[in-house]
Amino acid sequence: MLGRVIDEIARREGPRILAGLIRRTGGHFDLAEEALQDAFEKALSNWQSEGIPDRPAAWLTTVARNRLIDLLRRAWHAVGDDAFLEQVAAPEAQSHDDGFPDDRLRLLFTCCHPALAVPAQTALALRTLCGLSTREIARAFLETEAATAQRIVRAKKKIALARIPYEIPPREALPERLASVLSVIYLVFSEGYAASAGDSIVRTDLCEEAIGLGRLLASLLPGEPEVLGLTALMLLHDSRREARSDAQGRIVALEDQDRAQWNRTRIAEGLAMLDKAIAMRRRGSYQVQAAIAALHAKAAGAADTDWRQIAALYRALLDLLPTPVVELNAAAALAMAEGPSEGLAWIERIEARGELADYHLLPAAKADLLRRSGRNAEAAVNYRRAIALVSNPAERAFLESRLRAMNVPLECASR
Repeated sequence: MLGRVIDEIARREGPRILAGLIRRTGGHFDLAEEALQDAFEKALSNWQSEGIPDRPAAWLTTVARNRLIDLLRRAWHAVGDDAFLEQVAAPEAQSHDDGFPDDRLRLLFTCCHPALAVPAQTALALRTLCGLSTREIARAFLETEAATAQRIVRAKKKIALARIPYEIPPREALPERLASVLSVIYLVFSEGYAASAGDSIVRTDLCEEAIGLGRLLASLLPGEPEVLGLTALMLLHDSRREARSDAQGRIVALEDQDRAQWNRTRIAEGLAMLDKAIAMRRRGSYQVQAAIAALHAKAAGAADTDWRQIAALYRALLDLLPTPVVELNAAAALAMAEGPSEGLAWIERIEARGELADYHLLPAAKADLLRRSGRNAEAAVNYRRAIALVSNPAERAFLESRLRAMNVPLECASR
């Protein structure tokens, strides 16, 4: 029981505490991580006998900060002088004059230093500042866990060897890091919106974390349309959260969702942000994606969805963001607008290239279009492929229900 409580606190508060520790050390990620890990281990021991404190996050912050001081003393070469230790030990309520009111956002920009390759920036930020596991990051990169782990280790080594200064850049230098920051925020949201592990399809904590960072970034950089576009996109997607699963936690397809459960407040906020971004007349990929989400949000029912406009927007998005995943979505949208055969032909061309061989949504999308075409035997083959690749239990159960609805024996699904 206590272990589950601590795990929840770690998910909810861990990234915020860690961000503060990293700032205090001037960018010594490993020391900050070790100090926080030691604090959680001490909590597991102390809270068992003393009970959970009234302010567990404050307790963990104090213990982690004290442990960090010990670690810095042992690694004296990383400290420099007593004044630095005093800075590390100072109370949390310090004033900052860099214009960043939140450590997580401050260090998110810090992680996205231009001296690091973009994938390394993203992986390090996701792991260190957003609390994602190596497995979750690997899923976002569509690569193995081993490759992701190596990427993170190399990024930390480069920081140490190259003595990359983890300082807050001046405001005029922020735009060159903006693309990476937006990418990280969206990857956090994406992992929350379609969790790679766990019994639920949604991790609310990650969705809220990403939306909060988006809103904060929009308040700091109100003249950046892509910041507004990304925040609008997340709000519009998240508005459907309550309708995406039933009382038993089973996934409900978009076309079957009860739209009365959609959060109209979030939809209104998202649409307003999108309108503001579009008015700036600097089109970007997040704005286009938000425009697609807006068409879903505005449709009174599934039958009222303007699929032709969505398909056109996906074509525009593919020009801005020519990735296999975007192409797969464009093919699925074309199928909804023009008929399954058009989309199937496109998906088969993507499949032939082998770029999404381990991506479960490719065979899942193909299976859905085959099912809609009445080609159940072929659909079943692709549902089985998707089931073999999917990692989230809720998604697996959804795919199995589709297979079951076609009267195909489930025991065949693992073949």
